[in-house]
Amino acid sequence: MNTATSTAYNYRVVRQFAIMTVIWGIVGMGLGVFIAAQLAWPDLNFGLPWTSFGRLRPLHTNAVIFAFGGCALFACSYYSVQRTCQTRLFAGKLAGFTFWGWQLVILLAAITLPLGLTSSKEYAELEWPIDILITIVWVSYAIVFFGTVMKRTTKHIYVGNWFFGAFIITVALLHLVNNLELPVTLTKSYSLYSGATDAMVQWWYGHNAVGFFLTAGFLGMMYYFVPKQAGRPIYSYRLSIVHFWALITVYIWAGPHHLHYTALPDWAQSLGMAMSLILLAPSWGGMINGMMTLSGAWHKLRSDPILRFLVVSLAFYGMSTFEGPMMAIKTVNALSHYTDWTIGHVHAGALGWVAMVSIGALYHLIPQIFGRQQMHSVGLINAHFWLATIGTVLYIASMWVNGIAQGLMWRAVNEDGTLTYSFVEALEASHPGMVVRVIGGAIFFTGMLLMAYNTWRTVQAAKPAEMQAAAQMA
Repeated sequence: MNTATSTAYNYRVVRQFAIMTVIWGIVGMGLGVFIAAQLAWPDLNFGLPWTSFGRLRPLHTNAVIFAFGGCALFACSYYSVQRTCQTRLFAGKLAGFTFWGWQLVILLAAITLPLGLTSSKEYAELEWPIDILITIVWVSYAIVFFGTVMKRTTKHIYVGNWFFGAFIITVALLHLVNNLELPVTLTKSYSLYSGATDAMVQWWYGHNAVGFFLTAGFLGMMYYFVPKQAGRPIYSYRLSIVHFWALITVYIWAGPHHLHYTALPDWAQSLGMAMSLILLAPSWGGMINGMMTLSGAWHKLRSDPILRFLVVSLAFYGMSTFEGPMMAIKTVNALSHYTDWTIGHVHAGALGWVAMVSIGALYHLIPQIFGRQQMHSVGLINAHFWLATIGTVLYIASMWVNGIAQGLMWRAVNEDGTLTYSFVEALEASHPGMVVRVIGGAIFFTGMLLMAYNTWRTVQAAKPAEMQAAAQMA
């Protein structure tokens, strides 16, 4: 290995994941707008099994969570772990394998889910051969990440890497336990668990996929990119450590709140509710720490749309992590469960927190790894910010209104004990909200198209010599 290569960061794999984050974002979010339109206008199912909502909805969730979100996590963790450890990525070829392996997983999901090949477990629909491939890629990811941390030239392990590390380890554990299954054929398997036990294991996985894949991993991103973009040190390093340990200790217990008023034992439901309420404190600890990092730098929000993305993502994170514990309270859950309120809550986190912090991080990262001073157009970033914010607010507000209306209509009874409204009447009342959701999603999606154009122009302008110079260690 020559001297130039040995003293340079491995940005090749970061560039690959960053570009695919933008591409999968467009695919996943475009699909989301389409299936939202199917709910408003069912004829868009086209009467075909492969294009029905039931087949495309799991494809949308997998594309947004694991393709868009996953690629963002790979890109940002590989970038920040090198920068904070001041060393080149461990096992470069293995890092390259994680990129191609993860794209293969996504491609297989895109083929199998529309065909109806599914394990029927939410966020874990992929069948057993793909689960094995995911395991191999994830173990490779862990080797690359922790190998880089171990060969660091800095004495300290930065807190962002603690969050990335916890996310990698816990997601591996969740994936292995929830996907224990008995294969029947190459494309069909049955869960090792049954009944209420299967439901409990599924939501232990499902909520912690949110807690660790979509929260801890993206908090690792926040702890690197917010201070970097603001040009300020993290507000309280002590708070970040307390918040880390509190979050990973409590989050793992919150899953049963998905199973209120089901066959799950009442004590388990109550434990899930209690832990969900406690979870408010560490969640807000992270939000406050990120927000307070801007002390003395709030004026930068006037001229820096990238920082605006990051700060507004923290606001949505704070809002959705307040809403989640409130919805875990049994009496509130009696109203919200099975309604569009839950959909609104999920997208407050997915669009407002996960997508916005990813977009902000990528706008910071892409010029760095391609050797440019900034993105092609700051004006387009600003336009993207407003499209994303307006789209998210429309989406969430429409689902809140729908959800509360649905919950109230379903529980309304006449004096003789009969239901006041039929299910169809509740559905008709929900239709305007469904249309507003399509509009909000389409606005958000338009912003992603602007990002794709901005990224393409930035990458197109990059020169090999500039990219090589950008990778040189400071």
